[in-house]
Amino acid sequence: MTKIRLPIGVLFLVMGAAVGLPGCQTIDFHGSSPVEPVPPMMEPPREKSLMSLPAYRIEVPDVLQIEMLKQVPLPPYRVEAYDVLKISVVGTLPDQSINDYYLVEGEGTVNLGPAYGTVRVVGLTLDETQETIDQHLRRILTQPEVSVQLAQAYGSQPVTGEYLVGPDGTVNLRQYGSVPVAGMTVSQAKSAIEKHLEQYFDSPELSVNVINYNSKFYYVITQGAGLGDNVVKVPITGKETVLDAITQVGGISQLSSTDLWIARPSPGDSGYEQILPIDYEAITRGGCAATNYQLMQGDRVFIAEDKTVTLTNVIAKMTAPFEQLAGTLSLGTNTIRGTQMMGRGYNRSFRR
Repeated sequence: MTKIRLPIGVLFLVMGAAVGLPGCQTIDFHGSSPVEPVPPMMEPPREKSLMSLPAYRIEVPDVLQIEMLKQVPLPPYRVEAYDVLKISVVGTLPDQSINDYYLVEGEGTVNLGPAYGTVRVVGLTLDETQETIDQHLRRILTQPEVSVQLAQAYGSQPVTGEYLVGPDGTVNLRQYGSVPVAGMTVSQAKSAIEKHLEQYFDSPELSVNVINYNSKFYYVITQGAGLGDNVVKVPITGKETVLDAITQVGGISQLSSTDLWIARPSPGDSGYEQILPIDYEAITRGGCAATNYQLMQGDRVFIAEDKTVTLTNVIAKMTAPFEQLAGTLSLGTNTIRGTQMMGRGYNRSFRR
């Protein structure tokens, strides 16, 4: 077999062409970075770029403030004693107007003033009450125009008040029954309560607010340097940051280091850990907002222990039993020696 030998110059020429033809490029032996940068939309919110949380959903055991704005019984309503009527009349005498709230007195009448006298209205519907007052005033006035509305019914239980969302997810409106509100937004709860009260009132109107947020929390966990961890449960309302969480526990304790992070619950059953490291020194000393993250429901702000303090406490715990044993032995030995010395002194005095 004939071997072909190329001059050494030709080999160098071929190698130079192989390198030069692709252009001025460096060869990347490691390939592309295995971790792609996080898209801007996926960056967790932090100080200076806080986000609004989704509409708050009521859960057990939140406390709601319900204020009844319109509470008129279903028609035909018959006026009862101690009801409050809103009576307005056009065409009254000068300086003797009728445009006010009037209490139905115990004998069943309303007093329209000294110029007009009293009218018996108890047991009448609102239309009948309006007609009765109109006929009464026509004895004095020429063409009165009367309007009568029920401002407050004496016999109906007021709805306005504070209500705790019970373990079954409902609010108990006393004599008006219970309404499920768990899992609803505030506006949805308002609509549900108004619809429920329609069986007792004519077009009820009310306002609903959450006054105690008792169902949404984040946690601040302070590692105890071998003496047990401290866990603080803090209600979340939407704008809390890492610095707020540290404030809630009175700052970094003597047992803790400045090594902090947020452990955020992973979605579903993925089993992955979501860890957001916190630069405590940058947040506090430098005023840097990069790691002063906005806290979400269920977040765990973890404050790691000081390893030196932990080692000291562990050594103290390990040596404590031996120290106690040594103390007990020393006390026993001293007691025996004291007893022996007392015996010798007694024998010497007896011999003398």
